[in-house]
Amino acid sequence: MLDYGKEADRYDASRGGEPRADAAAAAVLGLLSPDAGTLLDVACGTGLVTRRLAGAGLRVTGVDSAQNMARMAAGRLPGAIVLGDSRRLPFPDASFDAVCTVWLLHLLSGGDEVAAVVAECARVLRPGGVFVTTVDKAAAHDVGSDIDAVLAPRPVRVASDGAEAVEKHAAAQGLTRAGAARFRGYGQGRTPRSTVEDIHRGWFTQVPPDGPQAARLAAGLAELPDQEVARPDPRFTLMSFRSPTGRLSRGGADGDALEPS
Repeated sequence: MLDYGKEADRYDASRGGEPRADAAAAAVLGLLSPDAGTLLDVACGTGLVTRRLAGAGLRVTGVDSAQNMARMAAGRLPGAIVLGDSRRLPFPDASFDAVCTVWLLHLLSGGDEVAAVVAECARVLRPGGVFVTTVDKAAAHDVGSDIDAVLAPRPVRVASDGAEAVEKHAAAQGLTRAGAARFRGYGQGRTPRSTVEDIHRGWFTQVPPDGPQAARLAAGLAELPDQEVARPDPRFTLMSFRSPTGRLSRGGADGDALEPS
């Protein structure tokens, strides 16, 4: 897995920047209840999406486990960012009207971790609150291009954020399916050259970046035309789930608020 603390400085520019953040925030907001006043953005990263959610009039809190990411987010939303683990959120039960996880669940190691994160998001939701999450992220990147054809032989791990699995984890917490949305991943369309770079920096987690398979994939990509031309952008999927009207109290943990450096 990539080191997201080290990725912080290049994260926004390499992942669609402002246009992608606009699209993601708009899609999340479209799935929230009109009366939602507070929102927790879990794994808020650099805060680019979080800032837009706050700009919609919500009282937004962001939490991230990567200190460099969280400090960048704190520069965008002073006093609203907390350093914390999504598997044990540092907030009391029933703290927020809404919780979102954008591009988090696909990073987790398997079903147990996803279940733990979904359980924590459910725990901090108020009765009737809404949980919004991206699902099927890896699948969204396969747009049927020539790049995808070259990448097809690589080993792929079972997606931890598969929509059906996420829905089961949500149901186990008493959350019911409420809606779905899709949005364009602006600036995420792959080029052959950028895909080779991604291979060698460990983006494809099942392909050792310095191994023979990485070399074969890189060679195949180098033969493609239009090395600097981006293929179509992916379209990401969000699902939303609603909390029941009454929940048991299970306690919470403490976290450290961050200030911009």
